[in-house]
Amino acid sequence: QQPFTVHLFNWFVMSDEITIGMNFILDQLSLLWLLIVTGVGALIHLYSIGYMKDDEKSGLFFSYLNLFIFFMALLVTGDNLLVMFMGWEGVGLCSYLLIGFWNKNQEYNDAAKKAFIMNRIGDFGFVIGIFTLAYLFGTVDFSALQSSISLISDPSSIPLLGVAAFCLFAGAMGKSAQIPLYTWLPDAMAGPTPVSALIHAATMVTAGIFMITRMHFLFDVTPGIQLMIAIIGAITSLFAASIGLVQTDIKKTLAYSTISQLGLMFLALGLGAYSVAIFHVITHAFFKACLFLGAGSVMHSTGGEQDMRRMGGLKGVMGITYITFLLSALSMAGIPPFAGFFSKDEILAVAMANNPYLWAIVTFASLLTAVYIFRVLFLTFFREFRGSEEEKKHLHESPFMMTLPLIILAILALIGGVLSLPFGRSWLNDYLSPVLPQAVENHSHSAWLQFGVMGISVLIALAGLGIAYYKYIRKSEVPVTDDKKTGFVKVLYHKYYIDEIYDKLFVKSLYALDLFFRRYIEPVIHKVVIGIGHIVKVLSVPASRIQNGSIGFYLFVFVVGFCTILCYIFFT
Repeated sequence: QQPFTVHLFNWFVMSDEITIGMNFILDQLSLLWLLIVTGVGALIHLYSIGYMKDDEKSGLFFSYLNLFIFFMALLVTGDNLLVMFMGWEGVGLCSYLLIGFWNKNQEYNDAAKKAFIMNRIGDFGFVIGIFTLAYLFGTVDFSALQSSISLISDPSSIPLLGVAAFCLFAGAMGKSAQIPLYTWLPDAMAGPTPVSALIHAATMVTAGIFMITRMHFLFDVTPGIQLMIAIIGAITSLFAASIGLVQTDIKKTLAYSTISQLGLMFLALGLGAYSVAIFHVITHAFFKACLFLGAGSVMHSTGGEQDMRRMGGLKGVMGITYITFLLSALSMAGIPPFAGFFSKDEILAVAMANNPYLWAIVTFASLLTAVYIFRVLFLTFFREFRGSEEEKKHLHESPFMMTLPLIILAILALIGGVLSLPFGRSWLNDYLSPVLPQAVENHSHSAWLQFGVMGISVLIALAGLGIAYYKYIRKSEVPVTDDKKTGFVKVLYHKYYIDEIYDKLFVKSLYALDLFFRRYIEPVIHKVVIGIGHIVKVLSVPASRIQNGSIGFYLFVFVVGFCTILCYIFFT
């Protein structure tokens, strides 16, 4: 029950007020996250052996992958904000290296840079939050911060607490891809598929959820920031789900589904249901890692094809991939008795009990989720193959090294809901109760609320399945080519033009500022610096003549100086 802490050495000692140690903690929260990171990470490593076996830089890939696991473990076991931040920045670095792993493609390099830069924006807020807490309490240790904050009788009397909470949330927005810092994640699909599964399904993008959960004692006393987290989470969930409806790239569709699911987790965090958010983190790690790896298996069979318009009919030749993808899709859509149903139902129940408006938003997002995930399933595995005859000849099931992780993850996506069943005591909540005392309380809703929300969520999931079945199986619709998209579908396909807006507002303006400084400011600075050098050079010519090597002249100057000093001492 008691956490196990390790102090290695004092890292920073700033006067007698602040001492920051290289400290680590193993408690229920960090152990649970370590299990997710290393468990899912091990399956993805196994999958990568088959996926990357023909890559000329496979050794480098595995070194980056293991470095990422190291930094993620550092992040979740750090016992203070600074050690956590070291792991936080480490996974950011590794994501840059892994997203741009195939660096001969400039688009992949641009995607890696975009991910790195957008994460730095959020991380800047994280740093300000750390400094603010250190200024207020003279410590960044979690236990010391919790004790100090608990002693404050009126937290609203300290406005800087809200500033610190908002800045930490800004860091979480960047790392966990919430509005407005979400645009890096879809582009990050440029990396190898195992990277997408590891970083963008199970580990790095959940770092923000982990950090907010670890700092729950701060967010609990800043209800305004909590409400902001819930609202941004709900809006992000709906926003990303709507974009996922019309994407044709299989990996980008799954990327937007990740953003949407992360929005659900942030909604739970904002409503104070930390254990519910963690439950969805666990189930999401199972079904989303399986979906990403399933997409990689499909790409492996189709020669790297990612456009679902050129797929179809794969269930006949890729039976294992199809079944595992189907089970994970059912889990993600929230069909009982799959794991995703139980975790999503808990979030919807908490939302209904606390804020019906946010419940309505995420319920609609859940409908869209069911539509687009079954759209992916039907376009990829059903009807006839839409590629060329040459591509059809090479279709095959992936090797056992790649399908084994799919099978394990699909089984977990099926049975993972037993961690927290809706009625009675929850094993997960009981386990987390020493770290999150309110975990059990969040789990107990009235029976009518639980049954009502559960029934609605099942109907929503089945409705999404029916819509997708009608469009893509009964009517055999296939998304049209990019130039034929019109109306709101075109807006959704271009992601509400958010990237273009960011480009004009920020990228182009920074380029214009750069051009202004290079044309007008830099020449002025150049002339000033050169002018000072010229003045020194001009003055040095007469001064250099004094240094003529005459010892008599030097002695004369020495005597004059000495007499001047004596006069100053005796006559002033």
